[in-house]
Amino acid sequence: MKKTIFASVLTVSALAFAGCGSEDTANTAGEDGTFEPSKGIEMVAPAGSGGGWDTTAREVARVFGETGIIDENMTVINREGGGGAIGWAYVHAKEGDAHSMFVASPPLMFVPLNGQSEHGHEDFTPLANMIADYGAFAVREDSEFEDLNDLFDQMKDDPESITVIGTSAPGSMDHMQFVRIAKAAGVDPTKIKYVSDQEGGALTAVLNGSVDVFSTGVGETIEQVRAGNIKVLGVTAEERMEGEVLSEFPTAIEQGIDESFVNWRGFFGPPGMDEAAVDYYEAKFQELSESEEFAEVREKYGWNEMYMGSEEYSEFLEGEKEEIAALLEEIGLGQ
Repeated sequence: MKKTIFASVLTVSALAFAGCGSEDTANTAGEDGTFEPSKGIEMVAPAGSGGGWDTTAREVARVFGETGIIDENMTVINREGGGGAIGWAYVHAKEGDAHSMFVASPPLMFVPLNGQSEHGHEDFTPLANMIADYGAFAVREDSEFEDLNDLFDQMKDDPESITVIGTSAPGSMDHMQFVRIAKAAGVDPTKIKYVSDQEGGALTAVLNGSVDVFSTGVGETIEQVRAGNIKVLGVTAEERMEGEVLSEFPTAIEQGIDESFVNWRGFFGPPGMDEAAVDYYEAKFQELSESEEFAEVREKYGWNEMYMGSEEYSEFLEGEKEEIAALLEEIGLGQ
């Protein structure tokens, strides 16, 4: 009887060990040193549906599937909260998992630098950057301001008279893109009045005159400009963007303000992802970026092409973090 029990324990242990071994094999390179996904890939959007992260993740997953660039199914899940911190913590806990990733942009730096997340970009595995999006500064169509210089002159003379609104928290995207451009124009960044409305009322506040300027993404302004409700004083791109309506938006640079701000957007894996898996995804994202199908996606949303592989992406992020940290410290929001 004892021998039977012992044999049963050995059998269960062996099966459990074999199961672990199968999972490890699924997450690492094969005998030939290459990686291929062996199951569905989970792509996390660390926010609710409809925003930039969610849209990017879903379009990338859709085009990967429709083109067959990646055969395995890619499922997008939303893990919202904490400005992205909830989703980042979720992926961070999947250390070494080569079938999990998330989409990110500058808040992956802003939020931890503000002390609101314990995880920053350096705690993950950069796979590839895919697009560049840009900020836009809009006012009501009948506003007295005709361009950014009109606005910033007013702010230099009387900073308390201008209120800027955005949908991100203080110290995050909409706030900091405005601070960066305004500072370059000579505005005291410590005196900028920024209010956050994360409940969807920012545009309404601009239209009813309770605030003066809407700091947002260029894509969020197009339909309102078409409708004649707002006008865009300037965008943060380095040069004029292409496309209907977008090409009408002047850059800050062409208005004599020597500064830009790019809302880079790319993909990261958990910490400890195998190098063979990184090489695989890097190549697949590059193929996606160069495809006609994804070019149509960029045109649809007013995104620019900005592919970077893992190593280049990592170096770019380090430079961005230094600039962001210095700016946050200057306005008293850094750690």
